[in-house]
Amino acid sequence: MEFIDQLNRTITLANIPSRIVSLVPSQTELLVDLGLRKNIVGITKFCVHPANLRKEKTIVGGTKTVNFTKIKLLKPDIIICNKEENTEEMVLQLESIAPVWVSDISTITESIEMIKRLGEVFDVTEKASAIILKIELEWDGFKLYLKDFPSKKVLYLIWKDPYMAAGKDTFINALLRLNNFENCIIEEISRYPEVEWDLLKSADLVLLSTEPYPFKDEHVVELQNKIDAKIKLVDGEYFSWYGSRLIQAFGYFKTLH
Repeated sequence: MEFIDQLNRTITLANIPSRIVSLVPSQTELLVDLGLRKNIVGITKFCVHPANLRKEKTIVGGTKTVNFTKIKLLKPDIIICNKEENTEEMVLQLESIAPVWVSDISTITESIEMIKRLGEVFDVTEKASAIILKIELEWDGFKLYLKDFPSKKVLYLIWKDPYMAAGKDTFINALLRLNNFENCIIEEISRYPEVEWDLLKSADLVLLSTEPYPFKDEHVVELQNKIDAKIKLVDGEYFSWYGSRLIQAFGYFKTLH
């Protein structure tokens, strides 16, 4: 059987994969929601959903660095990766262990396509279609909800010391646009640039994400004392986790408006 991943690479499988190593937290959650929990044998330390999954599965490392020996001992039929979250060097080395399926996502449409394709790979197309339908219904409802809200100039900070923001060429930016937020980062090919104080001061709203840097309420107060923009702490998972978490994301986004 041959399948095409989101880098347009052909993945050849002898059978429907029954042993999965997932190195992408949001896609690990999706695999569970597709009914494949029992098939997952290895995950990263950042695969925190469902909450108790890390107690059941072998932790093979993080998203940028893994223990290749551990993965090999798990004898996976397939390894799930992502272009941004995992490195090209990792993928190349992992291919000597098992077929590697790589996602590449910067829009909701691409996230939906990822769910569809993984549904085909694992022969769970009905469950994938059900998840996609829920996402599309929530998406349509949110667009109607937001149609009368004005646009705001926004910076979405993902790191501190130095401050770094999500740029235009990211999935986070697609969700900012969905929320009628105009990203203050103007370079079209930017991803996660460092942010100067002048740019921070130009924003109407600064969002502090809970991941990857664990911004907290104290950081809101700290920054609010330095600039006039409104500062808000936001759950980073709803802005950066593509997959079944999108079903809940639109309800969360309503709380920001």
